[in-house]
Amino acid sequence: MSESENKDLLEALNSVKPVKIGGVVKGEVLALDDSKQVIVGIEGTGVEGVVPARELSIKEEIKDKVKVGDNLDLVVISKIGSDKEGGSFLLSQRRLEARKVWDEIEQKFESGENITAPVTQVVKGGLVVDAGVRGFIPASMVSDHFVEDLSQFKGQELELKIVEIEPSENRLILSHKEIARAQREAKRQEIMSKLAAGDVVEGKVARLTNFGAFVDLGGVDGLVHVSEISYERVGKPSDVLKVGQDVKVKVLSVDSDRDRISLSIKQTLPQPWDNINEKVAEGDIIEGTVKRLTSFGAFVEVFPGVEGLVHISQISHKHIATPNEVLTSGETVKAKVLSVDGENHRLALSIKALQDKPVAEPKEEKHHSQKNDSNNFPDEETGFTLGDIIGDDLKK
Repeated sequence: MSESENKDLLEALNSVKPVKIGGVVKGEVLALDDSKQVIVGIEGTGVEGVVPARELSIKEEIKDKVKVGDNLDLVVISKIGSDKEGGSFLLSQRRLEARKVWDEIEQKFESGENITAPVTQVVKGGLVVDAGVRGFIPASMVSDHFVEDLSQFKGQELELKIVEIEPSENRLILSHKEIARAQREAKRQEIMSKLAAGDVVEGKVARLTNFGAFVDLGGVDGLVHVSEISYERVGKPSDVLKVGQDVKVKVLSVDSDRDRISLSIKQTLPQPWDNINEKVAEGDIIEGTVKRLTSFGAFVEVFPGVEGLVHISQISHKHIATPNEVLTSGETVKAKVLSVDGENHRLALSIKALQDKPVAEPKEEKHHSQKNDSNNFPDEETGFTLGDIIGDDLKK
């Protein structure tokens, strides 16, 4: 071998770069192995490497995205084989790109920036997102309030705060809680500024309580008091409404200082007393349900939301001290309409008008010889007054 050839060989050997585990190399695609792996020549080393299909950044078939002659940036994972020429190396394109993503996320974490990522999975304890690398949102950090069903977030792209990051352990903990709170507050302020008393809007029943229903108006809740749910009397809101139900409501008042919105469902419905004169007239006989008993009479519901009063004097031909002597709440009765006043929402009814009037018992005359026993009987039974009896005695 000549001196010049020996020199060229030494220069060539000296130019060969060592392959280090964890190092970044360039690889020229030499062959595709049945779409299972890619054979590459590692630039400047004189050795080959293998890139398994799972270690490529693409998800399509290898032959559709990689071809012979392509140059790929790769990270060295490990060495395989031990021949004198250096053997082969296991390489990865995916992990190199992930490393770049980790670097970017670390920079954002240090600068306090948020990231956005789509939710790919709902798992026990939280959500998995694809931030270029796998990220996890604990259930307690998904929202600013308890969420029973996390599946509603699958497929959504969320803005996220970086809570914890450890690339060496592929650990990325994220939170949407603070962002959700800020978004809710911004939405609440926007809605509150636009709402005004008298507006009719649509919402969704969010919560039910004994005193009413909270309706979500798209970011802020308003209260429908139980008395504003229906023109009919409602015992419990849960008797007529369900959580998640879509409702139309009228805004009664907006109190920005106290963050309170009062709503009404019933005021979006036709009023029960509208056109009442077309539904019933004086002299009609109608059926209804006893709703309330008072000392002066009974209120009977004859149409949904329309109650008529049966005065105590119109309940029975017999003398009664209180209406509950003959009526019970919830009882169905028939009554005759005495008068209709639609303007003042008054309907006078009579139950006794449909009952036969009792026949008065004839009064039995008594002989004067029985006057000594007359004090034992009430005036209405003897037919004589106390004055008559005393007057006869005085004459004698």
